[in-house]
Amino acid sequence: MTAGSPHSNRSEVLHRFFAGITEYTFTSRLGVADPPLIDYLSGLLTHFVRTDAIYGLRTPTGERLLEVTDMLAEAQARQGPARRRVHRHIGDFTLFWLGVYPETAENRRKQTKDSLISYQDQGKRNYFLASQLPADNSSTPDDVLERLSDRFELCVYGLGEVRKQWAEREGDDDAPILLG
Repeated sequence: MTAGSPHSNRSEVLHRFFAGITEYTFTSRLGVADPPLIDYLSGLLTHFVRTDAIYGLRTPTGERLLEVTDMLAEAQARQGPARRRVHRHIGDFTLFWLGVYPETAENRRKQTKDSLISYQDQGKRNYFLASQLPADNSSTPDDVLERLSDRFELCVYGLGEVRKQWAEREGDDDAPILLG
């Protein structure tokens, strides 16, 4: 991808859209003044707006992991920063579905072996675990992951509010199309 390509321009527009709407929602409507947390959440939305990113976690043999229970097993099989990335992905995955598409999250959870787990509990737990594991140079800071764990319910609620703002802007040139 080169600078100025249609893909990079679209990514930049999406990033600006989500950064603005997430900052407005969390800062102005919810009173959360935590720029690193807000930046993380807007980055999560920008990244996960693509379905291939939501389901981007794979086994070493390339098998796509679609269920949290399989992701948990994969985390146990990994070491160091790789394990941290899997735990963070589980947190991101559960936060995204519970916050942006809660109705879909509940339906998909009930129809799989994930029916025996709580996405909320797993999201909180896995962000915390990620914050405790060794990081690589490009990793999310430990304190942001800890706040995602501690404030998981607030982040779920806030992303639901972001979704409402996003839906109200559907049809605008810079608004992404809702998946669900």
